[in-house]
Amino acid sequence: MTELVLTLIVAPMVCALGLFCLRGKGGGTDWIRRVLVVAGVLVVCVASVMLAMGRGGGQSETRPSGSVFLQNGVGLHVLPNHHDAIHWGIMAIELLMAAYVLYVGIRSKKWFIVILMVAQAGLMGWFELTMTHGGGGEILKVPQDLFVDKFAIIMALINGLVGGGICLYALGYMKDYHAGSGHKDVADRRSMFFTLLFIFMGAMFGLIFSNNLMWLFLFWEITTLCSYLLIGYTRTPEAKRNALRALWMNLLGGLAFAIAIVLLQRQTGATELQEMLKLASNKTILLLPAALLCFAGISKAAQLPFSNWLLGAMVAPTPVSALLHSSTMVKAGVYLVLRMSPIVTGTGVGLIVAVVGGVTFLIGSLAAITASDAKRVLAWSTVANLGLIVLCGGVGTYAAVWAGVLLIIFHAVAKCLLFLCVGVVEHKLHSRDVDAMSALIVKMPLVGGMMLIGMAGMFLAPFGMLISKWAVLKAVVDASPSLSLLVVFGSSATLFFWVKWMGKLVQTVGIPDRIRHELHAGEAVAMCGLTVLTFLACVLFPLISLIFIEPYVDGLPYSNVPRELLGSGNVTIMILMMGMVMLFPLSMLFRSRGGGVKIVDPYLCGANVEGSIKFVGSGGTVETMAMNNYYMRNLLSERLMMGWGSAFCTVILAAMLAVMAVQACR
Repeated sequence: MTELVLTLIVAPMVCALGLFCLRGKGGGTDWIRRVLVVAGVLVVCVASVMLAMGRGGGQSETRPSGSVFLQNGVGLHVLPNHHDAIHWGIMAIELLMAAYVLYVGIRSKKWFIVILMVAQAGLMGWFELTMTHGGGGEILKVPQDLFVDKFAIIMALINGLVGGGICLYALGYMKDYHAGSGHKDVADRRSMFFTLLFIFMGAMFGLIFSNNLMWLFLFWEITTLCSYLLIGYTRTPEAKRNALRALWMNLLGGLAFAIAIVLLQRQTGATELQEMLKLASNKTILLLPAALLCFAGISKAAQLPFSNWLLGAMVAPTPVSALLHSSTMVKAGVYLVLRMSPIVTGTGVGLIVAVVGGVTFLIGSLAAITASDAKRVLAWSTVANLGLIVLCGGVGTYAAVWAGVLLIIFHAVAKCLLFLCVGVVEHKLHSRDVDAMSALIVKMPLVGGMMLIGMAGMFLAPFGMLISKWAVLKAVVDASPSLSLLVVFGSSATLFFWVKWMGKLVQTVGIPDRIRHELHAGEAVAMCGLTVLTFLACVLFPLISLIFIEPYVDGLPYSNVPRELLGSGNVTIMILMMGMVMLFPLSMLFRSRGGGVKIVDPYLCGANVEGSIKFVGSGGTVETMAMNNYYMRNLLSERLMMGWGSAFCTVILAAMLAVMAVQACR
């Protein structure tokens, strides 16, 4: 197991080094880049699947005892004879990153970035040097630097399979991106682009498996820096502005993370995540560090008032949007919040975290209704669904954590598929407006079908996201009924914007031309793989729950909880519903064998101009038929909703940290 975990962390970094050294342009360079990317993705995918299957095993494995939190996990102590070298290496990397961020802040005259970086680097530098040379040299030597449990395996599968698919997709996408007329002014820096993708992937693996909070913090900050560089890839003024916004918002969370580490060590002597969870019953001591870590998770997960950075990430090429919105970055935030749930559940901190998540879910879902840009719809949907997961972490009950982990799985595969589909559509149609996707199922049947599957996975019964939301609603009603209103109204808005988009894909006016050569090889592999993953996740989620989610949640400190969240009767009903849903694509298949789908002109009250989609209007003039979606902008103002929501969440988060700080000082 140790070897597999190290492979997942190190292999993407090695691949990134090879890609960084790859310079020049031309067919030879493209071929070598393709080989490196495919090889790196294969290694990561195989290693993550082997880890999930329980393969591997090394002499350094230990099973910690004495804690219920560790009964389903394995602690790994990596290279114990080289701990000092690793420690100084981490400090050197942090110093280099801090110097670069300071350079960025000074060059762009963003003094808030400079202040945040100086505060963070100064605090961590003082802490690490004090612990090493101030008479406490052994304090930072933790028994298990890395840790593997069922939750970590789920996150590793998402990062490996979904993140790997994004890298494959990017091969063809970035080639078209720089060849297209719309990006002639963007410098071709694909070597750096793929380098950052793989560094991002390796850092995410490190974050997932880190038990040592110092290591976790390092990988946390690497993802922050990579996101800044990827969002600003085009170097346009808009890209630079949005990249800087993402940087300062995530640096604010990073500062909270650093303060949490120092407070935790000063109060308990621990710098391990699992040791912190073992002390979860002592909420008086742990509540302030846990609140700070939740704050860091909320900023990384783009919850209000930090949602702007994720919406701004849309200026980056589509692989970046998919990477940030689905498999990495934002998932790091909700991962940390769910890890903190045993500590904050039943407390004021947990309630505030849940309220922030619930408000974000509601406002994000309503804002998605007003958006016509497909990427912006997906971005708001991401913000909203992450809010639902944060709500689960704040509630923190057995059922809520179970639902939160399930939401992570379904959101990762379905949302990534949708982002990649929108990227292809944008290249082919030269638009990513939802109304421009009318009759996509006829123009681009493969991509259109994939989009329908992805959207079905996001909200349609009996697919997983709906089951997850049902579980969230049940958990919220049981724990805090007043919060259920946020879930109900947010879910209603979710239904509205997905249904109107799905209707647009199948709505056919006239006889549109079919677009040939829909996908490159890498795009086809990634998108078909994600489509299969979405379908399998929807069909097999009871098995996923049994093997991965329930064993993890069973290891958390809950008592008198139902051990069977999915009764046999519910499973039978879901199987029947799945069979009925499958009748629709099968009917389309049989119809196509019988001569294809017949498209006829609309009736238009008999006033049609023959052979077209035009009609004679009441004034005797010939009019063209048009069908557009409802966006309700006269009723819903994205700017107004976001302003009030951000102000409200800012106030309650500030109040939470202030109250916790006062209590800690007593």
